[in-house]
Amino acid sequence: MTRQNGYALLAAIAALIVAISAAIYVGVGTDDGTHRQETFTRAPRNSAAPASTGVWVGAWAASPSGSEPGTETAGLAGRSVRNVVHTTASGTSARVTLSNLYGQQPLTITHASLAVAASSATPAAAADTMRRLTFAGNPTVVVAAGQQVVSDAVRVPIPHDSDVLITTYSPTPSGPATYHAHARQISYTAEGDRVADVTGVPYTTQTMHWRYVTALDVLSNESDGTVVVLGDSLTDGVTSTAGENRRWTDVLSGRIRAAAGSSDTPRYSVVNEGISGNRVLTDGNGRPAENPSGLSRFQRDVLGRTGVRAVVIDLGVNDILKNPGRADPEAITEGLRRLVDRAHARGLRVVGATLMPFRGHRGYSDQRESVRQAVNATIRSGDVFDTYVDFDKALRDPYDPRSLRPDYDSGDHLHPSDKGYERMAEVFDLQKLKGSAPAEL
Repeated sequence: MTRQNGYALLAAIAALIVAISAAIYVGVGTDDGTHRQETFTRAPRNSAAPASTGVWVGAWAASPSGSEPGTETAGLAGRSVRNVVHTTASGTSARVTLSNLYGQQPLTITHASLAVAASSATPAAAADTMRRLTFAGNPTVVVAAGQQVVSDAVRVPIPHDSDVLITTYSPTPSGPATYHAHARQISYTAEGDRVADVTGVPYTTQTMHWRYVTALDVLSNESDGTVVVLGDSLTDGVTSTAGENRRWTDVLSGRIRAAAGSSDTPRYSVVNEGISGNRVLTDGNGRPAENPSGLSRFQRDVLGRTGVRAVVIDLGVNDILKNPGRADPEAITEGLRRLVDRAHARGLRVVGATLMPFRGHRGYSDQRESVRQAVNATIRSGDVFDTYVDFDKALRDPYDPRSLRPDYDSGDHLHPSDKGYERMAEVFDLQKLKGSAPAEL
Protein backbone atom coordinates (compact mmCIF):
# COMPACT_ATOMS: atom_id res chain seq x y z
CA MET A 1 0.00 0.00 0.00
CA THR A 2 1.38 3.44 -0.96
CA ARG A 3 1.68 6.23 1.60
CA GLN A 4 -0.94 8.24 -0.35
CA ASN A 5 -3.38 5.32 -0.24
CA GLY A 6 -2.69 4.93 3.46
CA TYR A 7 -3.57 8.58 4.12
CA ALA A 8 -6.74 8.15 2.07
CA LEU A 9 -7.73 5.11 4.15
CA LEU A 10 -7.09 6.97 7.42
CA ALA A 11 -9.16 9.90 6.18
CA ALA A 12 -12.04 7.58 5.31
CA ILE A 13 -11.89 5.95 8.75
CA ALA A 14 -11.86 9.36 10.43
CA ALA A 15 -14.90 10.45 8.42
CA LEU A 16 -16.73 7.30 9.46
CA ILE A 17 -15.94 7.94 13.13
CA VAL A 18 -17.27 11.48 12.82
CA ALA A 19 -20.49 10.21 11.22
CA ILE A 20 -20.99 7.66 13.96
CA SER A 21 -20.28 10.25 16.63
CA ALA A 22 -22.96 12.47 15.10
CA ALA A 23 -25.61 9.83 15.72
CA ILE A 24 -27.89 10.33 18.69
CA TYR A 25 -30.27 8.12 20.64
CA VAL A 26 -33.94 8.98 20.84
CA GLY A 27 -36.68 7.09 22.64
CA VAL A 28 -39.07 5.09 20.48
CA GLY A 29 -41.83 3.66 22.61
CA THR A 30 -43.21 0.20 22.42
CA ASP A 31 -46.94 0.36 22.88
CA ASP A 32 -46.83 -1.16 26.36
CA GLY A 33 -45.41 2.06 27.79
CA THR A 34 -41.79 0.87 27.91
CA HIS A 35 -38.99 2.30 25.79
CA ARG A 36 -36.30 0.93 23.57
CA GLN A 37 -33.39 2.78 22.01
CA GLU A 38 -33.03 3.41 18.27
CA THR A 39 -30.17 5.19 16.54
CA PHE A 40 -30.88 8.03 14.12
CA THR A 41 -28.52 10.44 12.40
CA ARG A 42 -28.42 13.83 14.02
CA ALA A 43 -31.18 16.11 12.79
CA PRO A 44 -31.08 19.91 12.76
CA ARG A 45 -32.38 21.49 15.93
CA ASN A 46 -36.14 21.94 15.83
CA SER A 47 -36.79 25.68 15.56
CA ALA A 48 -40.29 25.07 16.94
CA ALA A 49 -39.00 23.64 20.23
CA PRO A 50 -40.56 25.14 23.35
CA ALA A 51 -38.93 28.25 24.76
CA SER A 52 -41.08 28.77 27.84
CA THR A 53 -41.05 26.87 31.09
CA GLY A 54 -43.82 24.78 32.59
CA VAL A 55 -44.83 21.20 33.27
CA TRP A 56 -45.63 18.62 30.62
CA VAL A 57 -49.10 17.18 31.25
CA GLY A 58 -51.63 15.17 29.32
CA ALA A 59 -54.21 17.41 27.64
CA TRP A 60 -56.02 14.52 25.96
CA ALA A 61 -55.60 10.78 25.49
CA ALA A 62 -57.44 7.76 24.11
CA SER A 63 -56.56 4.09 24.41
CA PRO A 64 -55.94 2.14 21.21
CA SER A 65 -58.76 -0.39 21.40
CA GLY A 66 -58.29 -2.51 18.27
CA SER A 67 -57.89 -2.59 14.51
CA GLU A 68 -60.40 -0.71 12.40
CA PRO A 69 -62.65 -2.99 10.30
CA GLY A 70 -62.18 -2.49 6.57
CA THR A 71 -58.55 -1.40 6.85
CA GLU A 72 -57.02 -4.86 6.98
CA THR A 73 -55.23 -4.54 3.63
CA ALA A 74 -54.64 -0.93 2.69
CA GLY A 75 -54.95 0.79 6.04
CA LEU A 76 -55.70 4.44 5.31
CA ALA A 77 -53.17 4.84 2.50
CA GLY A 78 -53.62 7.89 0.31
CA ARG A 79 -55.90 9.70 2.76
CA SER A 80 -55.29 12.51 5.20
CA VAL A 81 -56.72 11.66 8.61
CA ARG A 82 -57.72 14.73 10.64
CA ASN A 83 -58.46 13.70 14.24
CA VAL A 84 -60.37 16.18 16.39
CA VAL A 85 -59.47 15.95 20.08
CA HIS A 86 -60.60 18.10 23.01
CA THR A 87 -58.18 19.54 25.55
CA THR A 88 -58.39 19.58 29.34
CA ALA A 89 -55.32 21.77 29.79
CA SER A 90 -53.78 24.80 28.13
CA GLY A 91 -50.14 25.08 27.13
CA THR A 92 -47.51 26.96 25.19
CA SER A 93 -46.19 23.94 23.31
CA ALA A 94 -47.54 20.55 22.29
CA ARG A 95 -46.50 17.07 21.16
CA VAL A 96 -48.47 14.02 20.04
CA THR A 97 -48.18 10.24 20.29
CA LEU A 98 -48.98 8.07 17.27
CA SER A 99 -49.57 4.34 17.56
CA ASN A 100 -49.27 1.43 15.15
CA LEU A 101 -50.10 -1.13 17.83
CA TYR A 102 -52.45 -3.18 15.65
CA GLY A 103 -50.60 -2.71 12.36
CA GLN A 104 -49.09 -5.76 10.71
CA GLN A 105 -46.47 -3.82 8.79
CA PRO A 106 -44.65 -0.51 9.20
CA LEU A 107 -46.76 2.66 9.12
CA THR A 108 -45.04 5.39 7.10
CA ILE A 109 -46.19 8.90 7.99
CA THR A 110 -44.72 11.34 5.47
CA HIS A 111 -46.54 14.43 6.70
CA ALA A 112 -48.22 15.27 10.02
CA SER A 113 -49.53 18.48 11.50
CA LEU A 114 -51.19 20.02 14.54
CA ALA A 115 -53.51 23.03 14.69
CA VAL A 116 -56.13 24.54 16.95
CA ALA A 117 -59.59 24.19 15.38
CA ALA A 118 -61.27 27.39 14.23
CA SER A 119 -64.40 26.39 16.15
CA SER A 120 -66.15 23.27 17.36
CA ALA A 121 -67.42 20.73 14.82
CA THR A 122 -65.11 21.86 12.01
CA PRO A 123 -61.96 20.57 10.28
CA ALA A 124 -60.82 24.17 9.65
CA ALA A 125 -57.79 25.51 11.53
CA ALA A 126 -57.64 28.76 13.48
CA ALA A 127 -55.43 31.42 11.94
CA ASP A 128 -51.68 31.07 12.49
CA THR A 129 -51.94 27.82 14.49
CA MET A 130 -51.02 25.22 11.83
CA ARG A 131 -47.70 23.52 12.70
CA ARG A 132 -45.85 20.76 10.88
CA LEU A 133 -44.90 17.90 13.20
CA THR A 134 -41.44 16.36 13.12
CA PHE A 135 -39.97 13.24 14.69
CA ALA A 136 -36.35 13.51 15.83
CA GLY A 137 -36.18 16.48 13.49
CA ASN A 138 -37.54 14.63 10.46
CA PRO A 139 -40.93 15.27 8.82
CA THR A 140 -41.27 11.57 7.94
CA VAL A 141 -41.43 8.77 10.45
CA VAL A 142 -41.81 5.02 10.11
CA VAL A 143 -43.69 3.41 12.99
CA ALA A 144 -42.97 -0.30 13.23
CA ALA A 145 -45.83 -2.73 13.80
CA GLY A 146 -46.68 -2.81 17.50
CA GLN A 147 -44.84 0.42 18.22
CA GLN A 148 -45.60 4.08 18.94
CA VAL A 149 -43.72 7.35 18.41
CA VAL A 150 -43.79 10.73 20.11
CA SER A 151 -43.38 13.84 17.99
CA ASP A 152 -41.02 16.68 18.69
CA ALA A 153 -42.58 19.56 20.59
CA VAL A 154 -43.96 22.45 18.56
CA ARG A 155 -44.46 25.93 19.92
CA VAL A 156 -48.14 26.87 19.65
CA PRO A 157 -50.65 28.26 22.16
CA ILE A 158 -53.14 25.52 23.08
CA PRO A 159 -56.23 26.80 24.93
CA HIS A 160 -57.97 24.63 27.50
CA ASP A 161 -61.43 23.29 26.61
CA SER A 162 -60.69 23.61 22.90
CA ASP A 163 -60.58 21.30 19.88
CA VAL A 164 -57.21 20.47 18.37
CA LEU A 165 -56.71 19.02 14.88
CA ILE A 166 -54.07 16.30 14.59
CA THR A 167 -53.58 15.23 10.98
CA THR A 168 -51.51 12.44 9.42
CA TYR A 169 -50.88 11.29 5.88
CA SER A 170 -49.55 7.89 4.85
CA PRO A 171 -49.00 7.18 1.14
CA THR A 172 -48.50 3.42 1.49
CA PRO A 173 -50.62 0.53 2.82
CA SER A 174 -50.03 -0.32 6.45
CA GLY A 175 -53.28 -1.97 7.50
CA PRO A 176 -54.93 -2.69 9.76
CA ALA A 177 -55.27 0.81 11.22
CA THR A 178 -55.00 1.24 14.99
CA TYR A 179 -58.02 3.12 16.28
CA HIS A 180 -60.25 4.02 19.22
CA ALA A 181 -63.72 2.91 18.27
CA HIS A 182 -66.06 5.08 20.35
CA ALA A 183 -64.77 8.63 20.09
CA ARG A 184 -68.11 10.45 20.56
CA GLN A 185 -66.39 13.10 18.46
CA ILE A 186 -66.55 13.78 14.73
CA SER A 187 -63.20 13.57 12.95
CA TYR A 188 -62.51 13.81 9.22
CA THR A 189 -60.63 12.39 6.24
CA ALA A 190 -59.65 13.84 2.86
CA GLU A 191 -58.25 12.28 -0.30
CA GLY A 192 -54.56 12.92 -0.91
CA ASP A 193 -52.05 14.82 1.18
CA ARG A 194 -54.11 17.65 2.68
CA VAL A 195 -52.24 17.74 5.97
CA ALA A 196 -51.33 21.42 5.69
CA ASP A 197 -54.79 22.54 4.55
CA VAL A 198 -56.25 25.18 6.90
CA THR A 199 -59.64 25.64 5.25
CA GLY A 200 -61.03 22.19 6.01
CA VAL A 201 -62.80 22.18 2.64
CA PRO A 202 -61.21 18.92 1.34
CA TYR A 203 -62.28 17.06 4.50
CA THR A 204 -65.62 15.81 3.25
CA THR A 205 -65.74 12.42 4.97
CA GLN A 206 -66.70 12.19 8.63
CA THR A 207 -65.87 9.44 11.13
CA MET A 208 -66.63 8.68 14.77
CA HIS A 209 -63.23 7.04 15.33
CA TRP A 210 -59.84 8.32 16.38
CA ARG A 211 -57.09 6.82 14.20
CA TYR A 212 -53.40 6.43 15.11
CA VAL A 213 -53.25 9.32 17.61
CA THR A 214 -53.35 8.27 21.27
CA ALA A 215 -52.13 11.30 23.24
CA LEU A 216 -51.72 15.06 23.15
CA ASP A 217 -49.37 16.56 25.74
CA VAL A 218 -48.89 20.25 26.45
CA LEU A 219 -46.28 22.30 28.25
CA SER A 220 -48.51 23.98 30.79
CA ASN A 221 -48.12 26.82 33.26
CA GLU A 222 -51.54 26.13 34.74
CA SER A 223 -51.54 22.38 35.48
CA ASP A 224 -49.24 20.58 37.87
CA GLY A 225 -49.98 17.04 36.74
CA THR A 226 -52.40 14.63 35.13
CA VAL A 227 -55.30 12.56 36.44
CA VAL A 228 -55.70 9.36 34.42
CA VAL A 229 -59.16 7.76 34.45
CA LEU A 230 -59.12 4.05 33.62
CA GLY A 231 -62.53 2.65 32.78
CA ASP A 232 -64.98 0.98 30.44
CA SER A 233 -67.86 2.32 28.33
CA LEU A 234 -69.13 4.34 31.29
CA THR A 235 -65.89 6.32 31.18
CA ASP A 236 -65.68 6.17 27.37
CA GLY A 237 -69.04 7.97 27.43
CA VAL A 238 -70.68 5.82 24.73
CA THR A 239 -74.19 7.22 25.28
CA SER A 240 -73.20 10.86 25.80
CA THR A 241 -74.13 13.39 23.14
CA ALA A 242 -71.57 13.22 20.33
CA GLY A 243 -69.44 16.29 19.78
CA GLU A 244 -70.46 18.02 23.00
CA ASN A 245 -67.83 16.61 25.40
CA ARG A 246 -70.36 15.48 27.98
CA ARG A 247 -68.53 12.40 29.28
CA TRP A 248 -68.24 12.47 33.05
CA THR A 249 -64.49 13.01 32.74
CA ASP A 250 -65.11 16.17 30.69
CA VAL A 251 -67.35 17.55 33.42
CA LEU A 252 -64.79 16.55 36.06
CA SER A 253 -62.09 18.46 34.20
CA GLY A 254 -64.28 21.56 34.17
CA ARG A 255 -64.87 21.28 37.90
CA ILE A 256 -61.16 20.97 38.62
CA ARG A 257 -60.38 24.02 36.53
CA ALA A 258 -63.18 26.04 38.12
CA ALA A 259 -61.71 25.23 41.53
CA ALA A 260 -58.17 26.23 40.48
CA GLY A 261 -56.50 28.32 43.14
CA SER A 262 -58.28 26.59 45.98
CA SER A 263 -55.83 25.10 48.45
CA ASP A 264 -57.97 21.98 48.63
CA THR A 265 -57.94 21.19 44.91
CA PRO A 266 -54.86 20.12 42.96
CA ARG A 267 -54.35 21.72 39.55
CA TYR A 268 -54.61 18.65 37.34
CA SER A 269 -55.59 17.94 33.77
CA VAL A 270 -57.77 14.88 33.10
CA VAL A 271 -57.23 12.23 30.43
CA ASN A 272 -59.81 9.57 29.59
CA GLU A 273 -58.52 6.01 29.14
CA GLY A 274 -61.91 4.31 28.85
CA ILE A 275 -62.54 1.45 26.43
CA SER A 276 -66.07 0.23 25.82
CA GLY A 277 -66.50 -3.34 27.08
CA ASN A 278 -63.29 -3.26 29.08
CA ARG A 279 -62.70 -5.68 31.96
CA VAL A 280 -60.31 -5.84 34.87
CA LEU A 281 -59.22 -9.42 34.33
CA THR A 282 -59.86 -10.61 30.77
CA ASP A 283 -58.33 -9.58 27.43
CA GLY A 284 -60.22 -9.53 24.17
CA ASN A 285 -59.25 -11.72 21.22
CA GLY A 286 -56.27 -11.36 18.91
CA ARG A 287 -52.54 -10.74 19.17
CA PRO A 288 -52.03 -8.13 20.34
CA ALA A 289 -55.31 -8.40 22.19
CA GLU A 290 -58.06 -6.05 21.13
CA ASN A 291 -59.72 -4.45 24.14
CA PRO A 292 -56.91 -5.51 26.50
CA SER A 293 -57.82 -5.89 30.17
CA GLY A 294 -57.15 -3.22 32.75
CA LEU A 295 -54.33 -5.35 34.10
CA SER A 296 -52.79 -5.76 30.64
CA ARG A 297 -52.92 -2.09 29.67
CA PHE A 298 -52.19 -0.40 32.99
CA GLN A 299 -48.53 0.18 32.19
CA ARG A 300 -49.31 1.66 28.78
CA ASP A 301 -52.47 3.65 29.48
CA VAL A 302 -51.81 4.83 33.03
CA LEU A 303 -48.17 4.67 34.05
CA GLY A 304 -47.07 5.58 30.53
CA ARG A 305 -49.05 8.82 30.44
CA THR A 306 -47.31 12.16 30.83
CA GLY A 307 -47.20 13.79 34.26
CA VAL A 308 -49.53 11.30 35.93
CA ARG A 309 -50.13 12.21 39.57
CA ALA A 310 -53.38 10.40 40.41
CA VAL A 311 -55.43 7.51 39.04
CA VAL A 312 -59.19 6.95 39.01
CA ILE A 313 -60.39 3.38 38.35
CA ASP A 314 -63.98 2.62 37.32
CA LEU A 315 -63.89 -1.00 36.16
CA GLY A 316 -65.61 -4.26 37.04
CA VAL A 317 -69.13 -4.25 35.64
CA ASN A 318 -68.09 -6.03 32.41
CA ASP A 319 -66.31 -8.71 34.42
CA ILE A 320 -69.80 -9.44 35.76
CA LEU A 321 -71.85 -8.97 32.59
CA LYS A 322 -69.53 -10.84 30.23
CA ASN A 323 -68.93 -13.85 32.46
CA PRO A 324 -71.01 -16.78 31.13
CA GLY A 325 -71.20 -18.26 34.63
CA ARG A 326 -71.17 -16.58 37.99
CA ALA A 327 -68.37 -14.07 38.26
CA ASP A 328 -66.20 -14.31 41.36
CA PRO A 329 -66.43 -11.02 43.27
CA GLU A 330 -63.21 -11.79 45.14
CA ALA A 331 -61.34 -12.28 41.86
CA ILE A 332 -62.58 -8.90 40.63
CA THR A 333 -61.58 -7.03 43.78
CA GLU A 334 -58.25 -8.83 43.88
CA GLY A 335 -57.63 -7.68 40.30
CA LEU A 336 -58.45 -4.13 41.34
CA ARG A 337 -55.98 -4.42 44.23
CA ARG A 338 -53.27 -5.48 41.79
CA LEU A 339 -53.90 -2.29 39.80
CA VAL A 340 -53.63 -0.27 43.00
CA ASP A 341 -50.36 -2.00 43.89
CA ARG A 342 -48.89 -1.03 40.53
CA ALA A 343 -49.93 2.57 41.03
CA HIS A 344 -48.55 2.62 44.56
CA ALA A 345 -45.21 1.36 43.24
CA ARG A 346 -45.01 4.70 41.43
CA GLY A 347 -46.26 6.69 44.41
CA LEU A 348 -49.64 7.41 42.78
CA ARG A 349 -52.86 7.93 44.70
CA VAL A 350 -55.80 5.79 43.54
CA VAL A 351 -59.48 6.69 43.69
CA GLY A 352 -61.89 3.84 42.94
CA ALA A 353 -65.58 3.80 42.10
CA THR A 354 -68.49 1.61 43.13
CA LEU A 355 -70.29 -0.23 40.33
CA MET A 356 -73.56 1.34 39.24
CA PRO A 357 -76.82 -0.64 38.96
CA PHE A 358 -78.06 -2.19 35.71
CA ARG A 359 -81.44 -3.79 36.37
CA GLY A 360 -83.48 -3.76 33.15
CA HIS A 361 -80.39 -4.24 30.99
CA ARG A 362 -80.42 -7.40 28.86
CA GLY A 363 -77.53 -8.83 30.90
CA TYR A 364 -79.19 -8.38 34.26
CA SER A 365 -79.89 -11.30 36.61
CA ASP A 366 -80.35 -11.53 40.34
CA GLN A 367 -77.16 -13.59 40.50
CA ARG A 368 -75.15 -10.88 38.74
CA GLU A 369 -76.71 -8.27 41.02
CA SER A 370 -75.44 -10.22 44.03
CA VAL A 371 -71.91 -10.11 42.60
CA ARG A 372 -72.15 -6.36 42.05
CA GLN A 373 -73.30 -5.87 45.62
CA ALA A 374 -70.42 -7.99 46.92
CA VAL A 375 -67.84 -6.01 44.92
CA ASN A 376 -69.31 -2.72 46.14
CA ALA A 377 -69.30 -3.89 49.76
CA THR A 378 -65.58 -4.63 49.52
CA ILE A 379 -64.87 -1.27 47.90
CA ARG A 380 -66.83 0.54 50.60
CA SER A 381 -64.91 -1.34 53.30
CA GLY A 382 -61.78 0.57 52.29
CA ASP A 383 -59.95 -2.65 51.49
CA VAL A 384 -59.30 -1.95 47.80
CA PHE A 385 -58.54 1.72 46.97
CA ASP A 386 -57.00 4.65 48.82
CA THR A 387 -60.45 6.22 48.68
CA TYR A 388 -63.55 5.87 46.55
CA VAL A 389 -66.46 7.72 44.97
CA ASP A 390 -69.88 6.13 45.38
CA PHE A 391 -71.36 6.30 41.89
CA ASP A 392 -73.83 3.56 42.81
CA LYS A 393 -75.36 5.60 45.61
CA ALA A 394 -75.38 8.79 43.52
CA LEU A 395 -77.16 7.39 40.46
CA ARG A 396 -79.39 4.58 41.72
CA ASP A 397 -83.16 4.88 41.89
CA PRO A 398 -84.14 5.42 45.56
CA TYR A 399 -87.33 3.42 44.91
CA ASP A 400 -85.44 0.58 43.19
CA PRO A 401 -81.75 0.58 44.18
CA ARG A 402 -80.98 -2.15 41.64
CA SER A 403 -81.79 0.31 38.81
CA LEU A 404 -80.52 3.67 37.61
CA ARG A 405 -82.71 6.62 38.46
CA PRO A 406 -84.86 7.21 35.36
CA ASP A 407 -83.51 10.67 34.54
CA TYR A 408 -79.94 9.39 34.89
CA ASP A 409 -80.63 6.45 32.54
CA SER A 410 -79.78 6.74 28.83
CA GLY A 411 -82.51 4.20 28.14
CA ASP A 412 -80.47 1.00 27.99
CA HIS A 413 -80.48 0.71 31.82
CA LEU A 414 -76.70 0.44 31.98
CA HIS A 415 -75.20 3.66 30.61
CA PRO A 416 -76.05 7.08 32.02
CA SER A 417 -77.72 9.92 30.18
CA ASP A 418 -75.90 13.24 29.81
CA LYS A 419 -77.51 14.24 33.11
CA GLY A 420 -76.27 11.00 34.67
CA TYR A 421 -72.71 11.59 33.50
CA GLU A 422 -72.89 15.11 34.90
CA ARG A 423 -74.06 13.69 38.22
CA MET A 424 -71.07 11.33 38.34
CA ALA A 425 -68.69 14.29 38.07
CA GLU A 426 -70.68 16.39 40.54
CA VAL A 427 -70.40 13.83 43.36
CA PHE A 428 -66.66 13.38 42.86
CA ASP A 429 -64.93 14.97 45.87
CA LEU A 430 -61.99 16.83 44.31
CA GLN A 431 -60.05 16.69 47.57
CA LYS A 432 -59.78 12.94 47.09
CA LEU A 433 -57.22 13.59 44.36
CA LYS A 434 -54.83 15.19 46.84
CA GLY A 435 -51.82 13.39 48.19
CA SER A 436 -49.80 10.43 47.03
CA ALA A 437 -48.86 6.92 48.05
CA PRO A 438 -45.34 6.13 49.27
CA ALA A 439 -43.42 4.73 46.31
CA GLU A 440 -42.23 1.18 46.82
CA LEU A 441 -38.57 0.62 46.14
